[in-house]
Amino acid sequence: MAHGGQGLARTAVVVRAGAAPLWWCGVFAAGGGVLVPGLTGRRIGVLAGAALFVVTAAAVACARRKRYAALVRSAARAGKHDVLQDRAVTIRNWRRGHRWWLLLAFVAALGSSFALPAAGGMLLAGAGTGLWLKAGWLGRRERAGEALIWVRVDWLGRGYGAPAGKPVKACRATGVAAGDAAPGGARRR
Repeated sequence: MAHGGQGLARTAVVVRAGAAPLWWCGVFAAGGGVLVPGLTGRRIGVLAGAALFVVTAAAVACARRKRYAALVRSAARAGKHDVLQDRAVTIRNWRRGHRWWLLLAFVAALGSSFALPAAGGMLLAGAGTGLWLKAGWLGRRERAGEALIWVRVDWLGRGYGAPAGKPVKACRATGVAAGDAAPGGARRR
């Protein structure tokens, strides 16, 4: 980066990047799992899956909220030489960094259907829903503070998915018109 600028990725976009792949892996695994009667039967599997969906969505949505809130409060203004990463690039990098984990999670969810039909898939779908909820929560904080929150790309880690991990020491903030993603990480309309 020229003149000491750094590459910045939107925090909400990084959080939201895993939502759709987890959701769709979960939906397909649950759909495939319903076709297998399993050891416990379809009814018990679907009921257990529904409970897992709700618990997982709530746990993922609430995880590390204090850390995110502290980073948002202490966010410094981004410098004029900082480079803001496009939403599509952030999503692509996250998915490349997690493709094998997503495949492994899908296979495990599908395989668990032989014991508890559809439950593993609904757990994955719950994790995706929780990430959407967390991105929405970040978006509300961004709107309230009238600032978009960014994290240094080199602090995101190898898998490109830890916007509130230990390496992240601080965040940067820009005005709400910066970048190509709306508050919360959704595509601008």
